[in-house]
Amino acid sequence: MANEELSRLKIDKQTLSAQGGWRKRPVRLALWLFIPLLILLAIWKFLFAPVVPIEAVTVSQAFPSQAFTLLNASGYVVAQRKAALAAKATGRLDWLGVEEGSRVKQGETIARLESGDVEAGRQQAAAALTAALSQRDQAKVEANDALRNQGRLKELLAQGVVSQADYDGAEARYQKGKAALAAAAANIKVAQAALAGAEVSLDYTRIRAPFDGVVLTKNADVGDIVTPLGAAANAKASVVTIADLASLRGEADVSEANLEKVKKGQPCEILLDALPGSRFSGVVHTVVPTADRSKATVLVKVGFLQPDARILPEMSAKVAFLERPVQGDEQRPRTVISPAAITRDSAKSFVYLVKGDRVVKTAVSTGAKVGDMVEITAGIKAGDKIAVKPLDKLKDGSRIKSADK
Repeated sequence: MANEELSRLKIDKQTLSAQGGWRKRPVRLALWLFIPLLILLAIWKFLFAPVVPIEAVTVSQAFPSQAFTLLNASGYVVAQRKAALAAKATGRLDWLGVEEGSRVKQGETIARLESGDVEAGRQQAAAALTAALSQRDQAKVEANDALRNQGRLKELLAQGVVSQADYDGAEARYQKGKAALAAAAANIKVAQAALAGAEVSLDYTRIRAPFDGVVLTKNADVGDIVTPLGAAANAKASVVTIADLASLRGEADVSEANLEKVKKGQPCEILLDALPGSRFSGVVHTVVPTADRSKATVLVKVGFLQPDARILPEMSAKVAFLERPVQGDEQRPRTVISPAAITRDSAKSFVYLVKGDRVVKTAVSTGAKVGDMVEITAGIKAGDKIAVKPLDKLKDGSRIKSADK
C-alpha cells in the first residue's frame, strides 16, 4: 500500500509549466506595451517638438576704422594715364607684339602696319640726298678751281700779259661756281627735308607706347585695316589700350550735402569688391571743382599710399573717409557680432549657433567694441550663422526655423 501511494506522488510538469507561463504573461505584456510607448514618445519629441521661428545673422568681419569713419562713398579704380593707341597712317596691320596684360616701355614699338611703299619712298629720298651731297662736292671743286684761275689772271692782268676780257671771263666763272655751290647746298637741305618727311611717314606705320604701362585691351588683330579715324567700313581705329598702373586712383561720387566732410589730404581707406579681405590706405588727392547736376554729387579722387599689383583699373571700390589715420593694429579685421546675439550664464557668454534646423549653445570670448558691434575672439568664426531673436525661447538643441527660409 505504501509503495502504491508513493508511486502516485509525482509532479505534473505540463501543469506546472502552464501555471508559470500565466504568471510571466503580465510582465511580458507590460514590456510589449511600454517599449512601443517609449519609441512613440521619442518619435513625437523628435518630429513634433515645437519649432521656434528665429532671426539669424551671419557672423562678419569689421575693421576698427569703421568706428571713426565720417563718410562712405562708392566708385571705381581709374587710371589717370590711359591711352588708346592707333597709327597715324591707314593700312593693314602687319605685326602685333603685345596682348592683354603685356607690359610695355615708353617708346617701344608694339605694332606695325604694312609699309613697303613708304619704305621705298624713304629709300628714294635717301638716294636723292646722296646725289645732292655729290653735286655739292662737285660744285665745291669747280668753285675752288675758278677761284684759283681768277687769282692767276688777276696777277697776269697787272703785268699786262692778259687782257681785261680774259680776266672778266675768269671772274664770271668764279661767281658762277659760287652760285652752283650755294645751289648744291640748298639742294642738300631739300633732300634732307624730303628724307625726314619720308622717315616720318614710315614712322606713322609704327605704333609706339607713349609711356610705361600695361596693355588693357587688344582691339585689332594682324590683317585688320587700321585707320586713324575708323571711318572706313570694318576698319579699326585703335589697336590696343594701355594704362599706367602707377597712376591708379580711386574715384568716388560724394553727395553735395556731405562734401564738407571731405578735404584734400584727408586719410581714407579703400575697399575693393574683388579683394574683400583687404583694405588699402589712401589719402584724398583732389576734390574736382565741379558738380554733376544730374546726380548732385562731386567727384573725389583718392590716391593709394602703397601700390599693389592686385589693384586693377575699373575695379569697383568703396571709399571710407576717416576722421584720423589708422593706427598699427587697427588695420587687422575683427570678427564681430551684434551684442543682442549674446546671452550670459554666470561668468560665461554664449551664442546660439545655427546648425541645420537646430541651434547649438556655444561659448564665446568677447573683446572690445567695434562701433555698435562686439568683437569675438574665440568660439565662432566669420561666415557662421547665429540666432539673434528670440533668445529667451531657445535652448541647446532647439528646433528652429529661420525667417529667411
